[in-house]
Amino acid sequence: MSPRVRRKVRGGIDLGGTKIQTVVVDSKHKVLGEARGETPLEGGPQDVADAMVITLREAVEEAGVETAAMSGVGVGSPGAVGEDGSVSEARNLPGWEGMFPLAETLSGELGTAVRVGNDVQVATDAEFAIGVGQPYKSLLGVFWGTGVGGGLIIDGKPWLGRGAAGEIGHMVVKEDGKKCPCGRHGCMEAYAGRIAMEAEARHRHKKGEKTELFKLQEKKDKPRLTSGIWEDALNDGDKLAKHLFDRAIEALGTGVASAVNLIDPEAVVIGGGMGVRFGQPCADRILEEMKPHLFVDENPPVVDVAALGDLGGAIGAAMLVA
Repeated sequence: MSPRVRRKVRGGIDLGGTKIQTVVVDSKHKVLGEARGETPLEGGPQDVADAMVITLREAVEEAGVETAAMSGVGVGSPGAVGEDGSVSEARNLPGWEGMFPLAETLSGELGTAVRVGNDVQVATDAEFAIGVGQPYKSLLGVFWGTGVGGGLIIDGKPWLGRGAAGEIGHMVVKEDGKKCPCGRHGCMEAYAGRIAMEAEARHRHKKGEKTELFKLQEKKDKPRLTSGIWEDALNDGDKLAKHLFDRAIEALGTGVASAVNLIDPEAVVIGGGMGVRFGQPCADRILEEMKPHLFVDENPPVVDVAALGDLGGAIGAAMLVA
């Protein structure tokens, strides 16, 4: 690969609660290499950063380039992202309560510039630029996975607010409801986030309710209940899995409808591990759950599944690099 082409190559890292997805893309967003690793369940921010470096280097090797030769690396991270690329309050990651200089740390390891943005916002930006959101000027991204995150495009531009816009997972869908991983009560994420769904399944299973979820987890040797495990349990007719999945869809419909009533976007994009796994039929169900709560119920927004799939967050992160 020529030096001129190398300068146009960028890396992207999508940091999630259960997985780290990395890509190497060219100037036209074509994926030249990609790799996926597991997010550490123990340790702290440095352990997560080390896993990110390892996983990106695997994508770089597949692409046939060197990290130092890239024009930069973009990162989509959960939590509050500072202008200097520091990340704090990423509670779905191990030991990540305070501020950690993520951009500085990764840049030192990779030998190239690193920019950090909110994980769901960069995925929403990618869908708006090159995915299913291209026909629209206003867009609400809802990414359903380990937690529930949101991203906003208003009048053709990302809307970040004061730095924490789009936290749709923490809209209250039930006053004094279930405790959320964020510590508050009644959030959408307390019912629809995969961590919360797993915690509720374990609680009910210990009380005697039958489910195959944890047998499937053991069989697949997974540290958590993944989207694939939920899908297998639902396909097998698992009653507890169905109840918790239906409850999640109801919470998503209620919360998304409330957001739509406020900003009135043209379209809603459903992404994330759960959203992509269950596809358009799931998006259609969310729309049906939205309708009773929509102020203008005769003209709902389009609700589509993210077109870029599991790579959307990493591609969007790479787009942070000018």
